[in-house]
Amino acid sequence: MADPVDILNWRRLDDRITTSGQPSEAQLAAVSALGVSRVINLALHTHERALADEAATVAGLGMTYVHIPVEFGAPTEADYQRFCAAMAEAEDAPLHVHCAVNARVTAFFYRYQTEVLGIPEPAARAMLESVWRPGGVWAKFIGDAAGVDRQHQYARRDY
Repeated sequence: MADPVDILNWRRLDDRITTSGQPSEAQLAAVSALGVSRVINLALHTHERALADEAATVAGLGMTYVHIPVEFGAPTEADYQRFCAAMAEAEDAPLHVHCAVNARVTAFFYRYQTEVLGIPEPAARAMLESVWRPGGVWAKFIGDAAGVDRQHQYARRDY
C-alpha cells in the first residue's frame, strides 16, 4: 500500500517511522493499513484540529495510542524525555508520530535523530526544515541559539 500523502505534512523517516500533522479518522485507518501498530500524538486534545476521541479511534483500529501533550508555546525537557521513552518502548514496531501540523514532531525528531540515533545534523535539519524553521522557544528547544530571537518560518503558510 502506498503512503497516504493526503495527510497534512506527511513524512516518512524510514521503513518503520512516519510523521504528520493531525490525521482524520479515515487517514488513521490508512496509517493502520500500512502496518503501523503504534501512534504517538504530541498535540493537545483541545486543539481545534484534534479528533473527538483519537484514543478510541486508534484502539478501534488495533493500534496502541500514546499521548504526550506538548504545549506549543512551552515545550519542556520532560516532554522530550517522555517522547524518548515512548520511542524506546516501541522498540522496532512500526509507528506514526503526529501533532497538529508536524511542527512539534519534526522538532522532537530533530533532537532524537541527532542526540539518540547519531544521524548527521544536516540530514536531521533537512527533515525539520521541510516543515518549518523554528524560532523562539522551539529554537531554544532544539539547541539553535541563533534562532531564539527570530519568528518561526513555515514551509507553507496555510497551517
